[in-house]
Amino acid sequence: MTDAFDPASLAQSWPKPSKPRPIVTFGAGSIVGDAHFPAYRKGGFPISGLYDPDQAKAEKLADKWGVTAFRSVEEAAAVKDAIFDLATPPGRHADVLRALPDGAVALIQKPMGNYLGEATEILEICRAKQLKAAVNFQLRFAPMMLALKDAIAKGWLGEVVDFDALLALDTPWQLWEFLLKAPRVEIAMHSIHYLDLIRELLGNPLGVHARTLGHPNHKVAQTRTSAILDYGDTVRCGLSINHDHKFGRRYQACEFRICGTEGAAYVKLGLNLDYPRGEPDILEIHPKGGSDWVSVPLAGEWFPDAFVGRMANVQRFASGEDAELVSSVEDAWHTMALVEAAYKSSAAPATPLAAKP
Repeated sequence: MTDAFDPASLAQSWPKPSKPRPIVTFGAGSIVGDAHFPAYRKGGFPISGLYDPDQAKAEKLADKWGVTAFRSVEEAAAVKDAIFDLATPPGRHADVLRALPDGAVALIQKPMGNYLGEATEILEICRAKQLKAAVNFQLRFAPMMLALKDAIAKGWLGEVVDFDALLALDTPWQLWEFLLKAPRVEIAMHSIHYLDLIRELLGNPLGVHARTLGHPNHKVAQTRTSAILDYGDTVRCGLSINHDHKFGRRYQACEFRICGTEGAAYVKLGLNLDYPRGEPDILEIHPKGGSDWVSVPLAGEWFPDAFVGRMANVQRFASGEDAELVSSVEDAWHTMALVEAAYKSSAAPATPLAAKP
């Protein structure tokens, strides 16, 4: 570590592959048009085409991007040397993975199944077919998070001892029709990103205390969560998540506060504020030995840049340029185990108050 903190020295992007492979996407939902394809074009990754059982939907998106709309899973899976990009609902991942050729390379949309049992099934399929498979926990690759991780690795915060996630916002759940009747929503589909990032920074917790619930003004299964991750006697980690703060922008928030023994960081995740248009992300660091907060100029946003980095790592691992496949199915299973533990905690009774003496 140098004597003076230089925010421009922090890593914010993932190296690109020297010879990118063609990408075949399964699914034609909004995430593909809003994030996957814009990111792949920005990153210079060739898009071969996509498949969706709704052929009209697939053809509309394919025409917009000038790619092929495959007629079947089998036709899509037959593309040689492809990276198979599963933008499918969690309950469909296993069927698509079974249709891929042995030894194929795949990027699976989060979550890794609806339940831990499905995640285990996916893991077993990938092992049996020797698939090089990762889960699309792309928040790890957002410029602000790469820079944060680099700052921690370089010692600018000291030892991380506090992690707070605070969300109070108005999330448009209606954009994802399949979620409106899903039994698991908030933790499984949203806060899973934060749980995965926390695992990357702090490792696996000893356990979790959680409560997740819906709201009387709508029928989405869960949109509010409180959780405490147990990291023993030194690290405190808590999440306060409210997607029903529908009272104007003034007091809405989507932010992390990460405190170490010698420095601290503040992160604003702008995408979730006025999604999908969003606001600019923010990263500020109060570095070890510093006297004030320093703004880190960011060279991109969560969407689409995190998807660029996520795919770059998959591509580079496939070619041997990266030694590690970040968020591999082996690692992602542990994020799913944390999600499952949070739901089990939420379903369990709280510690009761003492009875009147």
